[in-house]
Amino acid sequence: MSRQEEMLEKWQGEVFTCVIGAKKDEGGTRGSVVKVGGEKTLPFLDKEGSLPNTAAVALEIFDVPPADWPEELVAAYGGVTADPLEWADACVRKFGAELLCVKLAGAHPDAGGRSPEQEAAFLSKLAAAVNVPLIVRGCGDDVKDNTLLPLCSEALKGERCLFGSASQDNYKTLTAAVTADGHGIIAESPIDLNIAKQLNILISDLGLPLERIVMDPTIGALGYGLEYAYSIMERARLAALSGDRNVACPFICFTGQETWKVKEAVAARADFPHWGDKEKRGILWEAVTASALLQAGADILVMRHPKAAEEIKKYACHR
Repeated sequence: MSRQEEMLEKWQGEVFTCVIGAKKDEGGTRGSVVKVGGEKTLPFLDKEGSLPNTAAVALEIFDVPPADWPEELVAAYGGVTADPLEWADACVRKFGAELLCVKLAGAHPDAGGRSPEQEAAFLSKLAAAVNVPLIVRGCGDDVKDNTLLPLCSEALKGERCLFGSASQDNYKTLTAAVTADGHGIIAESPIDLNIAKQLNILISDLGLPLERIVMDPTIGALGYGLEYAYSIMERARLAALSGDRNVACPFICFTGQETWKVKEAVAARADFPHWGDKEKRGILWEAVTASALLQAGADILVMRHPKAAEEIKKYACHR
C-alpha cells in the first residue's frame, strides 16, 4: 500500500441528495431540476469519495423593488429590479441562473403588507414566466409567514420548490404545507449544531423525509462571523459523514444577503479611499465569502451580484 493510499480517509456516511424542481413528467412545469448533496467525502476531496453534484448557485430576486440594496448592486441588473418578472427573466436569460430564490419581502407588515393571496398570484405568474427551479422565502415576520407560506406552497404544488424558513419555534405550519404539496423545506438554526440537529428531527417527526430538508446554518460575511459559521458547518458535515443521518442534509447559504450589508461592500470610496473601487470591492467580498463557504460544505449559494455568481460557478465546478 502506497503512502498516498494510507492517508486517504474513508467515511461510512453520506449527505442526502435533495432534488429541487419537477419537470412535466414528474408533475411540474420546470425545464430542469437541480440536485444538491450526495457527498461521500469532504469538499474538493474527490479522491477520498464521491462528490456527485456540483454546488448550485442561485440568484436572488424580490417581489418588490429592493429598498436596502446599494445602487451598484441594483445597477448590475440594468434597471429591471422595479419589475420582478423582468428581473427574474434577466437572471435566467442574461445571467444564466440555474436556480432563482425569491424573497416575498413585500408581504412584511413594514413593507406594504401584501396579502397571501397577492403573493400566491405573483408566484403563479413567476412560475409561468421562468422555468428554472424556485426557492421561496417568506417575509421574515413569523406571524405573517404562517399564513403566507402555506398558500404560496399550494399555489406552486407539484413544482418541488424549496420553501423557507422553518425555525425551532416556527416550523409546524410550514412543514405541514410543504409535505402536502411536494416541496422541500429550509431548516434555519442560529449557528448551533445541536439546534440544527434537533430541528431536523422535529421536522422529520412530522412526516417530511430528511431528503427534503436543506439546512440553513446562518452565516456571516467575510470578517463578520464567517469563521464561526465555517466551523459549525464543518462539524455538521464531519458528523454526517461519520454516520449521523440527522445532520446529513445539504447546506444553503444566503451569501448575498450577508455580504451586501457590511461596510467593506457598501461604504463610499470617499470615506475609505484606500479600499478601492466600491463595486469591485463588493463583488470580491461576496465571491470570497462564497468560496470559503464552498470549502465548508455549502451545497446552495444564494447570491446577489451576477458577476460574483459567475465567478463562483467556475470555482464550484472544481469542488
